[in-house]
Amino acid sequence: MTDQLVAPPTVEAPPASWWRNAVIYQIYPRSFADSNGDGIGDLPGISSRLPYLKDLGVDAVWLSPFYASPQADAGYDVSDYRTVDPIFGTVADASELITGAHALGLRVIVDLVPNHSSDQHEWFQKAIAEGPGSLFRERYHFRPGKGENGELPPNDWPSIFGGPAWTRVEDGEWYLHLFAPEQPDFNWEHPAVRDEFKTILRFWLDLGVDGFRVDVAHGLVKEEGLPDVGADAEWHLLGVGESPCFDRDGVHEIYRSWRQILDEYPGERIAVAEAWAPNLARVSHYVRDDELHQAFNFSYLGTAWNVHEQRQMIDDSLAAMSAVGAPTTWTLSNHDVVRHTTRLMQTAEGEVAGRKAVAVDEVAGLRRARAASALMLALPGSAYLYQGEELGLPEVLDLPPEVRQDPAFHRATGQDGYRDGCRVPIPWSGDEAPYGFGPEGGGSWLPQPASWAKLSVAAQADVPDSTLELYRKALAVRRTHPALQPTGNLSWVTAPAGILAFDRQVEGAPVFRCTVNMSDQPVSVGRPGELLLASGPVEGGPDEVVLPPDTTVWWSIPS
Repeated sequence: MTDQLVAPPTVEAPPASWWRNAVIYQIYPRSFADSNGDGIGDLPGISSRLPYLKDLGVDAVWLSPFYASPQADAGYDVSDYRTVDPIFGTVADASELITGAHALGLRVIVDLVPNHSSDQHEWFQKAIAEGPGSLFRERYHFRPGKGENGELPPNDWPSIFGGPAWTRVEDGEWYLHLFAPEQPDFNWEHPAVRDEFKTILRFWLDLGVDGFRVDVAHGLVKEEGLPDVGADAEWHLLGVGESPCFDRDGVHEIYRSWRQILDEYPGERIAVAEAWAPNLARVSHYVRDDELHQAFNFSYLGTAWNVHEQRQMIDDSLAAMSAVGAPTTWTLSNHDVVRHTTRLMQTAEGEVAGRKAVAVDEVAGLRRARAASALMLALPGSAYLYQGEELGLPEVLDLPPEVRQDPAFHRATGQDGYRDGCRVPIPWSGDEAPYGFGPEGGGSWLPQPASWAKLSVAAQADVPDSTLELYRKALAVRRTHPALQPTGNLSWVTAPAGILAFDRQVEGAPVFRCTVNMSDQPVSVGRPGELLLASGPVEGGPDEVVLPPDTTVWWSIPS
């Protein structure tokens, strides 16, 4: 558990597969498109917007949970893994969505939540009803309490959402929940749990999904005996230090068994790990060639906007994944962190992966976000986009308390309770909320800002300098430039202070160059070839151009 990132010999990557260079678009179903006017997005709504995603140029979509759930944590508390919650539709709707996506050449990845279930899951309900000694209690972590009368939790583990990670039931026993009390953790040492999830995998694979995003992939196995962490221990869900409940070596046996199932199906079905670990070397263990295919690069998401730290993180990420022959992944936003249009303008002091947000200059924030997105899309590997980032949406900072639904919001500590600000439904068209999110007369489950009228899809489509058109152009270049394919390597280019520059190339093809001004001043750089794309306005003559602060340009250089 003390692995350090080193530079081991590079493992030769297998032949290029779709997922090694894919751009995958995350859809948060309740906030993407509403088909029935109830203010909550749903599967038919997503199906109706698939042509938009095809035109955007992504390769696949990842859907956050839409399974049957009491919605104590926005669907990450699953009561039935083989059906669709009525607020999102039906299994038939899911099948139609998958079929429709495939007809457009899009693949579909669905969220899988194996660390915990809902407390309304049939197993947990039986465990409560049957009392101590129930065989169903063995499928979770039930324990007697400490203290004279068992009045104290079994250990000192805290919940990620704040407070203790244990809740006592009426008969006196306690159960473990690393998240909300409504999310009891499974006991993955029990064979019934392992068998159940193998059948869940097959259910959705048989329906046609192309893969899974594995929620809390690092959390399934707990240290034997569930030892205390100690009052001074420094650990967290987000990979700070070691802990007895995260990143245990036993998880890898589980994922090797899952990989065998995935490999049985045609079309290269994949699994993507949400794995927080103390370092990139530990993360790379999840994507060895007999385990999962990708792991989210949260280290990159939290990297400061400066040349030294960006270059170091890019090097470290590529080295760690190359060591096991896996593609590196890149992402700037998701449903759990502050949108990068806002986050990248803030200092990193006191933050954990950008969960806190403060007001920033939105014009400057969008300029930096556009530059960061163009940089990310130029890197080797697979890129993950979060819905609405292609519109330049900022974090919503002024949601009133009465509309908040993040389960951590009203708890004392934990994940700060600010995740609702990145989950506000996206704007499609019109001058007033809900901006075409659903049928006329409907609303949206979280209020949308008045300023979003100018950021809607309709307001930006076919507008040359809009953020939407920047993404469309970037994704088109990424698909067609030979050096941006999986075989294109990366080499750093000497550049003036404040400039990050690298080349990607393959033999016999034009060289691709990405140049980023990360300074707060305009910088002149040589014009090496054809200008393919610029995240902002640039000026100059035939031999040089001036890059404003927070600007990225792409070049194609004759070989």
